[in-house]
Amino acid sequence: MAVQQFKAESKKLLDLMIHSIYTHKEIFLRELISNASDALDKLYFKSLTDTTIPLKKEDYAIHLAVDKGLRTITISDNGIGMTKEELENNLGTIAKSGSLDFKRENTADDIDIIGQFGVGFYSAFMVASRVTVISRPYGSEEAYKWESTGAEGYTITPCQKDSFGTDIILVVKENVDEENYDEFLDEYRLVSIVKKYSDYIRYPITMNREHSRKKEGTENEYETYTELETLNSMVPLWKRDKKDVSEEEYNNFYKEKFMDFSDPAHVIVSKTEGSATYNALLFIPGRAPFNYYTREYEKGLQLYASGVLIMDKCPDLLPDYFSFVKGLVDSQDLSLNISREMLQHDNQLRLIRTTLERKIKNELTAMLRNEREKYDEFFKNFGLQLKVGCYEGYGAHKDTLKDLLLFHSAKENKLITLEEYVQAMPKAEQTEAAEGTEDSETKEPETTQKYIYYAAGSSVEQLAKLPAAERVLEKGYDILYLTDNVDEFALQVLHEYEGKEFRNISSGDDLGLETEEEKEAAKAQNEENKDLFAAMKTALGDKVADVRLSTRLKNHPVCITSEGALSVEMEKVLNSMPNAEKVESKKVLEVNGSHPIFGVLQSLQKSGNTQKLSDYSNVLYNQALLIEGLSIEDPVAYAQAVCSIMAEKAE
Repeated sequence: MAVQQFKAESKKLLDLMIHSIYTHKEIFLRELISNASDALDKLYFKSLTDTTIPLKKEDYAIHLAVDKGLRTITISDNGIGMTKEELENNLGTIAKSGSLDFKRENTADDIDIIGQFGVGFYSAFMVASRVTVISRPYGSEEAYKWESTGAEGYTITPCQKDSFGTDIILVVKENVDEENYDEFLDEYRLVSIVKKYSDYIRYPITMNREHSRKKEGTENEYETYTELETLNSMVPLWKRDKKDVSEEEYNNFYKEKFMDFSDPAHVIVSKTEGSATYNALLFIPGRAPFNYYTREYEKGLQLYASGVLIMDKCPDLLPDYFSFVKGLVDSQDLSLNISREMLQHDNQLRLIRTTLERKIKNELTAMLRNEREKYDEFFKNFGLQLKVGCYEGYGAHKDTLKDLLLFHSAKENKLITLEEYVQAMPKAEQTEAAEGTEDSETKEPETTQKYIYYAAGSSVEQLAKLPAAERVLEKGYDILYLTDNVDEFALQVLHEYEGKEFRNISSGDDLGLETEEEKEAAKAQNEENKDLFAAMKTALGDKVADVRLSTRLKNHPVCITSEGALSVEMEKVLNSMPNAEKVESKKVLEVNGSHPIFGVLQSLQKSGNTQKLSDYSNVLYNQALLIEGLSIEDPVAYAQAVCSIMAEKAE
């Protein structure tokens, strides 16, 4: 019989489709199994109204067979089958899809057609030198054979077939250069492909597999036998009712599917219908992967279309700040491109992502409120990512994430939320004038605290020793200790919480700790000692922007504060980054007017001992730097200066 040419497309198109559209050659089996599943769906749908069809639902199946000698793979189904005209229309015209037509014509909920394009069938030519399709439609005694070796064309001839359905026979190519086609003749390889892409096809995918067993009546003799096995699990875990799935089943599924040795910390099941219809099964890992905070980590959820794996990691389903979530999404409404490997339109994806984002946040919020120990452990693993998400995009997601953040409380010595910080602020006593009024019974007393105080540094232990912390804690106010590099940047983006601004205890800003009388007294003392501070500023040069009297110190002689948006800790963080342009905060040396050293400084200034005042100023400045966790420019000179002062005292 003369070879017929493909009707709609050229050799160039077929070559492009075979060599370029699909990312991996193994996809061919996914496509052919999906087509077989469609054929079974069509016959099953017909059986709903045609009671003469002899099959029960459990009788429908897809069978794989491998013949290494003939180099063939056969995919068989007992589905609807195809007439000669359907073979011509569906296989003779590239990009013609009978499944898509069927889907348009039938909208029953019980039918789920996977195939939307007629191109998937041609992926077989990626691994096959010849493809033969033998099909007999249900209700007909006639069968036809479609055969092709590729873009040159195809033939359709009458043939014999004992029962209705379709057999697709692939003659696998010989190995060439670095291409190993023999792998597709290995039954273990085929089983792994089925498990990866088609595990949740609703019909059994069977194969006769060889096993070995001890011969009866012998001790050391073994025999090989063949057994028909079902390769796929068929019912996806995520489509089962959550109450019917045990915790152990979820844990085992997670560990097997996502290659983790630990149980997940939390399981999220989501089923949504409407503008975005999908099933999602998500997991929050019990520990951070070893490469999570590296560039090598790849985020994304597995994406299924009607139980068939489309993408192993779809990054568009998760925002970066929830990139720790693992799991999968199965949707019937995805608009796929012709390879079924990528989405054709992203509207549905955006809808799914938005819904998932809201679901994940709600689940984390519930964990925070109801399972605090578990949430604290989660935050130790992934809290940094939430804080980075709060800061990134100029704070675009801060409102989504701010209530999920935890910081170390100086007073509680544990992680607390911003809400818990505000709720624990000391309350002012109600005035006598308000007592007995209606307001006094219903209105909560207001807090005397003006700001949410924080300190940023390398460790909680270091921050607890900061000179500026004493006065804040003495007032009964809590301090948030920030130890991650991104913390202070995140709080600056937030700016305030519940109307309370964030205030760094080491900033030059007013901390709101003094009364107006105390402020006036400090102002007068600054004026009185302006010559002393000017002399100290001269001694320190451009190391500091100013020297002044401190109102925040209690027992320490000096401290370093900063003016402007760039704090001392932020300077340290930014300058530690690779290839960073060096930045410098505007440092201020604050001196405790109540400390004995202040009297010494005053005496040196009055006596005109400029050199000694300069030495003292530099020693105090370097001490303040060390307390802040900063390095000093000349440790040797500092050590000599300290020794010199000690020697003087000894005399």
